[in-house]
Amino acid sequence: MEVLAVAGIFALVIALIVGPYYYFVVKDEQKVLDRLKPRSAASRVLKGVLKDEEKFSSVEPIDAALRRASMVTGPVQRLLDQAGVRMNLGTFMLVAATLPLAAFVIVTGLSGMPTAGLAAAVIAAPVPFLYLRWARSKRTMKFEEQFPEAIDLVARALRAGHALPTGLGMVADEMPAPVGLEFRKLYDEQNFGLTLSDALRNFALRIPVLDARFFVTAVLTQREAGGNLAEVLDNLAAVIRDRFKVKRQIRVISAHGRITGWVLAGLPPCVAMATFVLSPLHMQTLLGDPLGVRIIVTAAVMQVVGAFIIRKIVDIEY
Repeated sequence: MEVLAVAGIFALVIALIVGPYYYFVVKDEQKVLDRLKPRSAASRVLKGVLKDEEKFSSVEPIDAALRRASMVTGPVQRLLDQAGVRMNLGTFMLVAATLPLAAFVIVTGLSGMPTAGLAAAVIAAPVPFLYLRWARSKRTMKFEEQFPEAIDLVARALRAGHALPTGLGMVADEMPAPVGLEFRKLYDEQNFGLTLSDALRNFALRIPVLDARFFVTAVLTQREAGGNLAEVLDNLAAVIRDRFKVKRQIRVISAHGRITGWVLAGLPPCVAMATFVLSPLHMQTLLGDPLGVRIIVTAAVMQVVGAFIIRKIVDIEY
């Protein structure tokens, strides 16, 4: 009965979250799309030129609230952009707020111990942000792998007599994501009125890769001092390939240490969960005693510190 009651409370919470979203967003979606349809030739032309302001949420009050909290939402939005996740900020914040609550309700309902539910909520809280960081790292690695080919394509376009913006447009059209998408943003920014220097600086800020900053610095320096930009880009592409080769070698050499760190970090939680399933009374005795709670807290703190130390050891800068 207690499990059914907890499940009912969880279903009620989900309904309170999903219900307003359906009423304010999904139900009126067709009406919004009808209002956005152009009604004249001038509006059709403007629709092709002007870019709509990116919304943090489809619900206007939530969008306004997120914009006012720019000190908090700004880094999260930047992380979403760098990770390439197709999700607006409002939806991500909703997921980040719902996941710990769901973990608390489910674990408390299954175990009957609010302390275990609270621990599950604490563990689940950073999961969305850790996923974004993982997605950003994966996308960044793919960008680094494709970036030398993009620079070579720009250099070949310059040798063929094209201007630099034309070379950027070729990369945007011919290269796959994520390099193609990022160069498309760069090309569109300078094509619709932003100066090439400012567009390149935005490109360097948007891409958390040192090689992108090298590329922007090389182009801006050539525009100020002159010189053969195609030759500079060829040399830059060769340097980036060498750095990427060294990076792969370092990852291979440090693979053993990284795997060891993951095993050492994941072993205590896995043993605790197995003990909780196989011998619940043993874990209840540990959680019910004040000394046991202090031991768990101390062990968790030492585990986190040890994980950070191992990560610092195996994270080799290059």
